Amino acid sequence: MIRYTLNCVSGHRFESWFPSSASFDAQQTRGLVTCPACGSVQVEKAVMAPSVARTDRAAAPAPAAAPAEPAAGDAAVPMMTRPDGELRALMRQLREHIVNTSDYVGEDFADLARKMHDGEIEHRSIYGEATVEEVKSLHEDEVEVFPLPVLPDERN
Repeated sequence: MIRYTLNCVSGHRFESWFPSSASFDAQQTRGLVTCPACGSVQVEKAVMAPSVARTDRAAAPAPAAAPAEPAAGDAAVPMMTRPDGELRALMRQLREHIVNTSDYVGEDFADLARKMHDGEIEHRSIYGEATVEEVKSLHEDEVEVFPLPVLPDERN
């Protein structure tokens, strides 16, 4: 893993970890590297000094360095703003409520949702799996279905 210090076009400074330099480049090209403060995709690597071990002498303990005073504009930037955190908490609560109060029906979801809509079976709260085509078909037939919220940390 590589830790990069990054700067956005607005001058925000933050850090992020990447599996490799190529991974950073690929994510940046796709617009996936964004500033946590302003959301800008115009992000570049800050100049960094590499940490290189010397081999020409015995290892000596590193001297204790005094904490450096942050330079103007180098204030820590939170990875998530307060409103973003609150939104994620609400989305997590909604998802948990649906999962705890509904029946999981797996890949039978689209079929059962249609049968409930057509009055063939009793209505109940369900969740499950459906393909994009199945969901489009349900929407065309005015069957009310909604995706469960997926949080960013669930995809990592």
